[in-house]
Amino acid sequence: MNRTVLKTLPAALALALACGAAYAGDHETEGFHGYVRAGAGSSSEKGPQSCFGLGGITMSYRLGNECDSFTEFGYTKEFAKSANGASFVGTVWVDAYKNSSDFGDAKTSIAKAYVEAKNLPFMNGGIVWAGKRHYYRPDIHMLDLQYINMNGTGAGVDGLPLGAGKFSYAIFKDNDLNNVNTVTGKITSASAVRQNLVYEGLPVNENGTLDGALSIITASSKDDGDKTHNGWQVSLFHRQAKVFGGSNTVGVQYGVGPGTGINGPCCARIGPSGSTLLGSDYTRVRVFDDLVIQPTRQFSMEFVGLYQRDKSDRDGTQTWTTVGARPVYAFAQNFKLQAELGVTRLKKDTSPDTMRLTKLTIAPTITVGEDYWSRPELRLFVSYGKWNDAATKAVNAFNNQGPVYGSNTSGASAGIQLEAWW
Repeated sequence: MNRTVLKTLPAALALALACGAAYAGDHETEGFHGYVRAGAGSSSEKGPQSCFGLGGITMSYRLGNECDSFTEFGYTKEFAKSANGASFVGTVWVDAYKNSSDFGDAKTSIAKAYVEAKNLPFMNGGIVWAGKRHYYRPDIHMLDLQYINMNGTGAGVDGLPLGAGKFSYAIFKDNDLNNVNTVTGKITSASAVRQNLVYEGLPVNENGTLDGALSIITASSKDDGDKTHNGWQVSLFHRQAKVFGGSNTVGVQYGVGPGTGINGPCCARIGPSGSTLLGSDYTRVRVFDDLVIQPTRQFSMEFVGLYQRDKSDRDGTQTWTTVGARPVYAFAQNFKLQAELGVTRLKKDTSPDTMRLTKLTIAPTITVGEDYWSRPELRLFVSYGKWNDAATKAVNAFNNQGPVYGSNTSGASAGIQLEAWW
């Protein structure tokens, strides 16, 4: 890859991350692509690196605060082409995860295995696909929160021109397994059919567009006395480009039952099927603003503000609020100094006290370029966490190295961290 391509790749990735893909699916360019994050460190309580978070429905600020390792990589290749120009492109990726610094023995699994049919003369630019894939999963990078994620195994049509925007439709089968009760012999399943409808790129103001996403989840479960339920979610995102050299995303989301994503695949996500045992009394509301600016070549910053409320008859209300910022200054093309400050609160009806956590990280960084999205980054970091008594149990439970902080209400960690994508 030549130097010109290397210099422009971070900007292209930034545009995709901040403004969403051109349409719902991740349509990789041909070649080898991947992502890796890894690191190691120690805490003020000795032993391995410790991390600071409240767990539960929350997400944590990730700079110098990831006590796990993850990689995914794979290849995209056009493997067949019709005489009329129709192209068939295959993508296969694997991934590996370990909740510690060494993922040498981590289990490897298939993350993507799908085929796209492109340039079909009767599809007006739309792409037909089938298989297992990542699908419409923009994120708040600083929190590693994919605020909507429609990954799964299914089929669909992406990027059909419709009015001023593009429409995509996909259908997935989630949790597609049977469980056999070894005592009674009865078969149960949490499976669900999930339909996703996405409309993207509707111009609403200068340099601003609106995206809408709808999930309709139909339980196809065999239950053993537990009633299963259908659910849905609807999300609206306003994406504003050219904001101080960056972009801003404002999102409003609402989910019901399995449409909340609760007890689903991972990490406070809306979009995949949550548990089909959740009735319509389970609701999730989320409002957020994610701003990334690059006003000068040397200075950049991400800012996030988020409010989320989960509510149900059984568990009452849980409210997660957070505000954070990551300013970055590039002293040279290959050296940055980063800082990240985040304040998180979690209030549960089941507890009289509100949990509070503040986390601060300083990270000198070796990098490929000055841009906020330039990767790879090789970081040294020092992180400090401060929390109230109400949060002590949650902070200890969040730490995958055990309750190392005991009854303390502060702690620190230091180490190295790598993040790269290509």
